Amino acid sequence: MTIISSLETCDIRFPTSRDLDGSDAMNADPDYSASYVILRTDDPSGLCGYGFVFTIGRGNEVQTAACAALRHLVVGRDVNEVVNDLGSFARTLTNDSQLRWLGPEKGVMHMAIGAVVNAAWDMAGRRAGKPVWQLIADMTPEEIVELIDFRYISDALTPAEALTTLRAAQAGKADRMAILRSNGYPAYTTSPGWLGYSDAKLARLATQAVHDGFRTIKLKVGLNLNDDVRRCQLARQVIGPTVGLAIDANQRWDVDAAIAWLKELAPFNLAWVEEPTSPDDILGHATIRRAIAPIPISTGEHTQNRVVFKQLFQAHAVDLIQIDAARVGGVNENLAILLMAAKFGVPVFPHAGGVGLCELVQHLAMADFIAISGSMEDRAIEFVDHLHEHFVDPVRIRGGRYLTPIRPGFSAEMRPESMVLFNFPDGPEWKTSRALVG
Repeated sequence: MTIISSLETCDIRFPTSRDLDGSDAMNADPDYSASYVILRTDDPSGLCGYGFVFTIGRGNEVQTAACAALRHLVVGRDVNEVVNDLGSFARTLTNDSQLRWLGPEKGVMHMAIGAVVNAAWDMAGRRAGKPVWQLIADMTPEEIVELIDFRYISDALTPAEALTTLRAAQAGKADRMAILRSNGYPAYTTSPGWLGYSDAKLARLATQAVHDGFRTIKLKVGLNLNDDVRRCQLARQVIGPTVGLAIDANQRWDVDAAIAWLKELAPFNLAWVEEPTSPDDILGHATIRRAIAPIPISTGEHTQNRVVFKQLFQAHAVDLIQIDAARVGGVNENLAILLMAAKFGVPVFPHAGGVGLCELVQHLAMADFIAISGSMEDRAIEFVDHLHEHFVDPVRIRGGRYLTPIRPGFSAEMRPESMVLFNFPDGPEWKTSRALVG
């Protein structure tokens, strides 16, 4: 019997605040970080699984400690039992009788569970010799349904309804697989739009993004209305009238303030408005959506679990959603969210602004295209051009599209040298960095 022999954790931080990469109206000086998890086994081949939670610096040590707190639920388990029943594995973590009090299924503990669940998926993909998107795509509808915890969402999506959706997606599956491998998956980019960037840098990067094939760019907004008007006007000038322009307020406004502010930005023909208010305010999003229609409203990167997503769908509060690979309880819960989105007819534009998030979420979007929604040309995955060089299997972008990952696993493994260099607080980069925080 092969067992999981250890659960290792690392606090990895990158000093992105130096150049204001990732800056927005609520997060002025982020240091992109990862609470990193390695599941090691006693398999002679060295089989491992890699996962992480994305944070933006201070507090990453708390998140890392939460990941470590799951050791007693993981170490010593039979690898066969884990990878052959990832649904039961995830439920044993979310249903722990004591840890559950720290949630339930939300916050730092739930994100830690997501990191461990994702690491188990990475291990399963490596063991099967498949990238995770293909591992999911090759599953039967019945196998996918077994992965999902329908508790709290069965009033919106039943197992029978999920099976119907998945069985319908079986038609044309091979053709979609071929299309995906040939054409890749559409992307949009936030790289030009960080709030701390100068106008000149915004214009240069937006122009380059269009040249590189991106059909939508996203700007951060919400600090100063006059600045937002000027920056949207500049972006629209350089990208032209046919390229999409989305904006993201990162939860900056109250409901009434959001409505007033967005009416001032409406002339720029916005592709969507992301996180206009608190991610927990379902009715607030619905109110904003009605008030500024037909501008689309979205949220999701900070939505803490499938239950809140359920309510967003039921309240008709969003026109599209973001999912995040490291915010909820891992692949399993994201599959539940994707299935609900398919039922309610809401397109998914996955969030990927952060270290490693592009690497992870591409698998979920591609699995959705093959096995659930059957659609990708009415949606896109976010892309930011930061820190991919630190991963063994980095994303590949061509012509504004994600190319399919080929290597087995979840693309989550960091390069060992990067982990040493950016380990916090003792790594060489942090010992000499003026950006040191803690």
